[in-house]
Amino acid sequence: MNIAFFSAQSYDIEYFNANNQTHHISFLHHQLNEQTAILAKNCTAICVFVNDVVNKEVISILANQGIKLIALRCAGYNNVDVLAAKENNITIVRVPAYSPHAVAEHALALILTLNRKTHKAYNRVRDGNFALDKLIGFDLYKKVVGVVGTGKIGETFCKIMVGLGCQVIAYDVVENKNVIDMGVQYTSLQNLWQQSDIVSLHCPLNPQTKYLINEDSLALMKKGAMLINTSRGALINTKDAISALKKQHLGYLGIDVYEQEDKLFFKDFSETVIQDETILRLQSFPNVLITAHQAFFTHEAMTEIAQTTLQNINLFDQGAFLPNKVG
Repeated sequence: MNIAFFSAQSYDIEYFNANNQTHHISFLHHQLNEQTAILAKNCTAICVFVNDVVNKEVISILANQGIKLIALRCAGYNNVDVLAAKENNITIVRVPAYSPHAVAEHALALILTLNRKTHKAYNRVRDGNFALDKLIGFDLYKKVVGVVGTGKIGETFCKIMVGLGCQVIAYDVVENKNVIDMGVQYTSLQNLWQQSDIVSLHCPLNPQTKYLINEDSLALMKKGAMLINTSRGALINTKDAISALKKQHLGYLGIDVYEQEDKLFFKDFSETVIQDETILRLQSFPNVLITAHQAFFTHEAMTEIAQTTLQNINLFDQGAFLPNKVG
């Protein structure tokens, strides 16, 4: 099968070439959008990632070129117009789980870095500054950690935080028995905001969860609370978060995702002027830590992503049952 692989990075090429024995893959560095969809000409399938634009207009262009399959190399599909794909007889498959440990461990890394300021200590010591001023943190032990979303990643994160001796509370529309068996207590969102010293988001982005973190929910949080997001950027209303940081109500913010990341992440702007005023404002806060959507980025996860994506394509090519089909 001929596959147009959009938003390809060097590591994508490495892992997919290492695991592909069947298909012809055209690796394209371009993001998929209305202007670049034409590049899928003469292909039967496309492979896309989190920041590719797969809206109604793009799907129409793809359908007119004979595309039959959209293979997501990620779990979330909020960037895909599922209804438009169905109307154009295009199948969608995804990678529902690659390494929940990778994302959960990265959430912990954000927490520890913000708390113990290891990034600042590293730079200080390299400059010959061995003073401890302004580096004080707090014990995670016995702190209340609120987890929003207890799917596979959220469950793994709960297990990590329970292991650190934290009191973990959670919210999800569907309760996870494995999480309950750990001693985690489910509660309302309002109570979670009010009780948590640390809030970590592990829920999908959909119309119900967009801007879950907003002026109202931030106001309910403890003064000085820490907010972590390794899920999807639009779970947080960034302007409201900035306002809470300016008021010194929100104590820490650690994000691996950003609402406007499609214009920034996975690209090198080190020699140019960044035009996004919002992320520049976030970077100005000493208690904000931003990573560029790297929570998934481990050897194990990349291997699983490549193997599952290629298996999804193989099954579609064979006309077999698709366990990872969307819709």
